[in-house]
Amino acid sequence: MARDVTGEILEIYAALGPDAYFGERVSMTEHALQTAHFAVQAGAAQALVLAALLHDIGHLLERLPADLGDWTADAHHETLGARWLAERFAHEISEPVRLHVAAKRYLCATDPGYFAKLSSASVHTLRLQGGPMPAAEVAQFERERYFREAVQVRRWDDEGKVAGLRTAPLESYTGPMARFARSR
Repeated sequence: MARDVTGEILEIYAALGPDAYFGERVSMTEHALQTAHFAVQAGAAQALVLAALLHDIGHLLERLPADLGDWTADAHHETLGARWLAERFAHEISEPVRLHVAAKRYLCATDPGYFAKLSSASVHTLRLQGGPMPAAEVAQFERERYFREAVQVRRWDDEGKVAGLRTAPLESYTGPMARFARSR
């Protein structure tokens, strides 16, 4: 079964990963690989590296308008992606994915310098996602079991938008994917 999951992920990225990452200067695959690259550079556990790699898989599971300006509502890609991942991997991978958009909203509310670091595309989606969290939501988010991991994934997500950055190929993650895959 693990081989099926890795093949499924490789097929998804082969089909839609070369598309431009909405409003950014990298493709979807480049963004995923860069996010994982920064997780590896930080010495993250393998499960968290996989969460970083797969954090935006929800964007590839459902067709969205290619032009970010055409987005009039949040796509909830984190929910779609986390649900898909939870069927295939443990919560230590799917839960940071589920929470990574909330982590952006959390950081905007709790880190005074964070908003200034967001790309224009991330600022646009932040508005669609509800903007910075109010205090009550911050407290609720901090009670989530994987909130710290989600914040880490979010920070690597923000870094993973560098045109031309050389990273390991997607295939280099198939071993860890197979090891962490659930039996289906």
